[in-house]
Amino acid sequence: MTHANPGPPMVRLPGSLTLVLPAYNEAGNIEPVVRQSLATLPTFTDDFDIIVVDDGSRDATAAIVERVAAEDRRVHLVRHERNRGYGAALTSGFRASRGDYVMFMDADQQFDIGDLRLLTPFASDYDIVAGFRMERSDPLHRRLFAETFNVAVRILFGVHMRDIDCAFKLFRGDLLRGIELSAPGALINTEIQAKARQQRASVQQVGVHHYPRVVGSASGGNPRVILRAMGETLALWWQLRGRRIARPFWRRAKAASGAGSRSART
Repeated sequence: MTHANPGPPMVRLPGSLTLVLPAYNEAGNIEPVVRQSLATLPTFTDDFDIIVVDDGSRDATAAIVERVAAEDRRVHLVRHERNRGYGAALTSGFRASRGDYVMFMDADQQFDIGDLRLLTPFASDYDIVAGFRMERSDPLHRRLFAETFNVAVRILFGVHMRDIDCAFKLFRGDLLRGIELSAPGALINTEIQAKARQQRASVQQVGVHHYPRVVGSASGGNPRVILRAMGETLALWWQLRGRRIARPFWRRAKAASGAGSRSART
């Protein structure tokens, strides 16, 4: 799927790029997404690769990617034998990445890889360039849940993002690979932003286009997925809250025991 969207002048990336595409039962979408990416990414860098993470699909997603990868060595398949979740798929892709920059995008044709031109002008000045959907092409119940979730993320984590779960983001590669990620599901975007915030990473938000899904069905609006995301949210909040509380206590305990100032900083 291609879209002719007017935009700013094209700015090339000052380094290599890895595109991560998480995919679950996307046999009807994955080939056009990969082939359009292969055709478009040379506009932005001469050195890129594409990692498709097949998250235990029950359809022909993996077989299609294997065929395309056999034709083009820039395409790689990472395969989960069973479905482990969206966050686990992204984490596997990030670990396998090598680019100076790492981008991820959903493989359902709801984003246009050409919109990378909206992000690249900021790549040299920011650690994260995060897309937000200017007009979200999703059912009403998914949009309402997304707005509620965005508010919860601001309150619990202090992360102020217009569209925390937008699956069109560009990262400095070493930053992303240096973050320890554990969220197996939809909370992965919140975990990345919360932990990057702790490292004082700089973020620029940029509006991108979003299109209706034409093939297959999304799982993000499934009540089971939503309940799991709520549970993961509370677990991550407790984990990060525990770190904030425990570290000062550790420092006080060290100081009280007479340990040196160098030990107190560890």
